[in-house]
Amino acid sequence: MSSQETQPTSAADVDDGRRQAVAQRLKARRLEKGLSINELARQAGVAKSNLARLEAGDGNPSLETLWALSDALGINVREMIEPQAAGLRLVPAPQGTDFQQGLDAQAEAARFGVTLLSTCPAGAMRDLYRAAFEPGPARLSEPHAEGTVEHVILLSGKARVGPVGTAKILGPGDYVTFAANTQHIYEALEAGTTAIVVMEYR
Repeated sequence: MSSQETQPTSAADVDDGRRQAVAQRLKARRLEKGLSINELARQAGVAKSNLARLEAGDGNPSLETLWALSDALGINVREMIEPQAAGLRLVPAPQGTDFQQGLDAQAEAARFGVTLLSTCPAGAMRDLYRAAFEPGPARLSEPHAEGTVEHVILLSGKARVGPVGTAKILGPGDYVTFAANTQHIYEALEAGTTAIVVMEYR
């Protein structure tokens, strides 16, 4: 491995990084609003001890808790759990049978969870498509305008998607996003491949 290559990040590192990011954003928004922990906990209907743990990066908030805190702070919930932007980013579908694996937040009383895959930048527009493609010649897409970003969630089958030379192989549930101002491909590797494609224009 060359000195320029990075070591792979473990799932534990990713989870800890996400908790710390939520903690930092939560505390920053609370201070911006001039609220004490006691007051924010009261307004959100959240136990003060739970809120303190969240701000320390030790908590694992439920979906209801994040929504309650966001409402109390007058912000969108995405501001607290927004992932870091990347030029080419792949989010694999959760593996195995662990319901909570790979989720950003879970509901308290129902088997319902969410993972924030992407936020929409201010001023951006997005179009939503359902795509179906079969094995054979790959669909080669010419570069779009500067600032265009594509988001792809594979629904079924298997496909190679992304910029030429760095395209990713996707299975059902996998998500990839990339800057679309270079040539990119959509290549079905199995019959019956379908996907949701979101085009983002800035």
